[in-house]
Amino acid sequence: MIGGHVSGLEHPVTPVLSRRALIRGAVAGGAALMMPFPALAATDEWRLALRNVHTNESVDAVFVRSGRLVPEGLAELNHGLRDWRTGEMFHMDPQLLSLLVQLREKLEVTGSRKIDLISGYRSPKTNAALRAQGGEHTGVANQSQHMLGKASDIMIPGVSLERLRGAAMALGGGGVGYYPRDGFVHVDTGRVRYW
Repeated sequence: MIGGHVSGLEHPVTPVLSRRALIRGAVAGGAALMMPFPALAATDEWRLALRNVHTNESVDAVFVRSGRLVPEGLAELNHGLRDWRTGEMFHMDPQLLSLLVQLREKLEVTGSRKIDLISGYRSPKTNAALRAQGGEHTGVANQSQHMLGKASDIMIPGVSLERLRGAAMALGGGGVGYYPRDGFVHVDTGRVRYW
C-alpha cells in the first residue's frame, strides 16, 4: 500500500537535514539557483501550495520570481515534499515544481488552493520497503523517479482524477500514472510515458 504504514520504517525519524539547515544550504548555494529559469521567465512569480495528506502539514511558497529560482521557497517546498515516513529531505527537481504549477494552471485551479500530496521524495529505504511489502506488482518501481526528486503522487480536491490525468498527459512534461483505486495521479519529469 503506497499510502499506508510500511513495516521496517519508524515514524518519525530524525530528518537527514533539518529544515533550518536545508534553508541555510539553499541560501548559501543561491548563486547557482539564481540563474535564469527559461521556462518560467515570462511570469513574475510562481507559487506552489501543497498539503501532505499523511501529516496534514501544508506549505505555500514562491519558488520563482522574475524568472529566477528563489532558494528559500525551494527549501520550503523540499521540506514539504520530504519522505514523510523517514523525514528525509531531498533537493526536488525545479522542473517538477514547474510542472505542478502548469498543471494547476491548466486545470484553472487558483494558486492558493492546495494540491494534496500523497508522495513526493521517497528515500531508497522507503522505496525498498514499499516494494517488499507489496511485491513487484504494486506500482513501486525499483528505480523510482520519486528517489530522484522528480516525481509526486497528487490529487486536487474538487478535480476528478480523470481530468487531472488528462491535463497532465496534455502537458507532456514526463510520466503520468493513473491510480484511481488509490485516489491519485503520479506525475514526474522523466521521459514521457503513460500507465
